[in-house]
Amino acid sequence: VQLQAFGGGLVQAGGSLRLSCAASGKIVGVNVRGWYRQAPGKERELVATILNNGLTNYEDSVKGRFTISRDIARNTVYLGMNSLKPEDTAVYFCSSKTVYGMVYWGQGTLVTVSS
Repeated sequence: VQLQAFGGGLVQAGGSLRLSCAASGKIVGVNVRGWYRQAPGKERELVATILNNGLTNYEDSVKGRFTISRDIARNTVYLGMNSLKPEDTAVYFCSSKTVYGMVYWGQGTLVTVSS
């Protein structure tokens, strides 16, 4: 099973983007889906997660600007990003974690926010 993330691009500060992450098949036992990002020269950091029960969690710097959501029928997770800032520039990765301890990663999609 592969995760494919797409929707990144170049946007001006204050703009919006929506990232999508689709799974090529069913991953058994997924309990957390999330988005991470890695800026140049920095470590990968958590951006947002969504649990099977719909509970969401956000990194402090994106609260109120980003929204994680999912379409269960399409097996897809989204990250809506509004009021983008230059410091949001990073490669964004989606992930799925299972109750068995497995973690699946997408290939990453680049988001560049110009000032």
